[in-house]
Amino acid sequence: MAKRFLMLVFTLVLAVTAILIAAIHPTGPNTVSYDEPAGLWLSIGMVVVLFLPLFLLSYFNHLVVKIISALCQSIIVLSFLTLIPIGIIAPNGFWLSMIGMIGTIVSILSIVVTIMVGLKSK
Repeated sequence: MAKRFLMLVFTLVLAVTAILIAAIHPTGPNTVSYDEPAGLWLSIGMVVVLFLPLFLLSYFNHLVVKIISALCQSIIVLSFLTLIPIGIIAPNGFWLSMIGMIGTIVSILSIVVTIMVGLKSK
């Protein structure tokens, strides 16, 4: 349980870091920026709220719950994967691409840990 929870916390920290890095160099009027702190806090709050069900699911050790959690985490993997080309295209987006790569790796490892932890070999 603790391993799964800590992997989710690390993934959440990377997601919030990606938002903060994206806010440094806004690419248009409808993006997150430090000039509008309400929008920035709203984006961070939405990410935290979207992670709450995963934190709740990490407390249970049933196989079906693990599979549901892994499927939900696969959406996070896709989100981090989309950050990689966005960071390449955007000006000054090197660090955003790096967070996307690190987040993808950590999210995939989180899925593996979610499925594998607690399995007993027979």
